[in-house]
Amino acid sequence: MTYCIAASLNEGLVLVSDSRTNAGIDNVSTYGKMHAFETSEDRTIVLLSAGNLATTQAVLEQLKRDKIKDAKININTVDYLSEAAQYLGQVSLEKQKQHMDAEGQSAFNPSATFILAGQIGDEPPAAYMIYAEGNNITTSAHTPFLQIGETKYGKPVLDRFLKPDSDLDEAALCCLVSMDSTIRSNVSVGPPIEMVIYRKDSYKLDEYYCFEAENAYMLNLRKSWEATLREAFSRLPSLDKTKSKSLLADL
Repeated sequence: MTYCIAASLNEGLVLVSDSRTNAGIDNVSTYGKMHAFETSEDRTIVLLSAGNLATTQAVLEQLKRDKIKDAKININTVDYLSEAAQYLGQVSLEKQKQHMDAEGQSAFNPSATFILAGQIGDEPPAAYMIYAEGNNITTSAHTPFLQIGETKYGKPVLDRFLKPDSDLDEAALCCLVSMDSTIRSNVSVGPPIEMVIYRKDSYKLDEYYCFEAENAYMLNLRKSWEATLREAFSRLPSLDKTKSKSLLADL
C-alpha cells in the first residue's frame, strides 16, 4: 500500500510520501514514490505515485524518454501544469492498456494513480491528482490538499488544520503528523518517509528530507503529538449525566 500527500498553499507546496511496497510477515520491501524531474529553468515538477509498480515505472520511463527525445509533448514543452497532468494521464492509460486483452481484461490490476505537483512559468504552484482512468482534479480553497493510497487515517488532521494561507513550515508538520498517523494504523505504509517543501517562485527542490525507520526527529514528533492529544482529551467537558435516562424506559 501507499500514502502520499500534496498540500498546495499560497506560499508553495508540501509533498510527502512513504516508501513501502510490501509488508508481509517476513518480507518488507520499499520503493520510492516521489520522483523529481530535471526540467528547464522555468519549471519544477514532482510526481507522487500509487498503485501498480510496473505501470508506475513504465510511466516514469516514458516521461523521461519523451523529454530526452524532445517529443512534441513532454514536461518541458507544456505551458501549464494542467497540460502536464493531461499528458501524464494519457501516458498512464497507454501503459495500462499494454497489459489488457482485446476485451479490456487483465490477469492483474495494472492501474496506478499519480499526483503531479510543481510550478511552470508565472502560474502559481499547483497539484493535480491523475486517476487511473486518465482524468484529473486539482485542489480547492476548501480542500487545499490531495491524497493517494491509504488516505483515511491521515485525512482528519489535514481537514482540521490545512488552509490555503497556512504557513508552509507548519503545513509540513501537519503532513508529517498525517503520515505518522497512517503508519500507526496501517502496517502497509512505512518508512523511509520522503518530504519536499517547495517555496513559490524558487524553482528549487533544495528543502528535501528523508526520514528512515526509527528516525529521532520522527519519534520525537510522534511522542509530542500523542502527548498533546492526551492532554487535549483530558480537557474535554465531562459527559452531562443529568440528562441521561434508562434505555429500558422506552421498551
